[in-house]
Amino acid sequence: MKTCLIVDDSKVIRIVARRILQELNFEIAEAEDGSDALQAVQRQMPDVILLDWNMPVMNGIDFLRALRQLPGGDAPRVLFCTTENDMDHIRMAMEEGANEYIMKPFDSEIMVAKLSQVGLL
Repeated sequence: MKTCLIVDDSKVIRIVARRILQELNFEIAEAEDGSDALQAVQRQMPDVILLDWNMPVMNGIDFLRALRQLPGGDAPRVLFCTTENDMDHIRMAMEEGANEYIMKPFDSEIMVAKLSQVGLL
């Protein structure tokens, strides 16, 4: 079973994403911010990370930079999932190692398409 770490400070987003990903047979872990997520990936590196940009403690881009420096941190596919939709944010995310970018709000169809694009479905 493939694993996904959902990193978002919004409980509602985590619930929606969990529901979609469980239907796609993913095992789910959650983190409320980048700092919690960093601890989670050090315990177990997931196959995919669904990552919000704007979070307290540690934001998504700082988490992504830290992740990519860890041993094995180049392996997870990272899907930024955020309301930040301008080209500067998208370019920065991709340059820092994100694999795809999803705009909020999202639905099951969008999630399936993006996971397919990164080779996980």
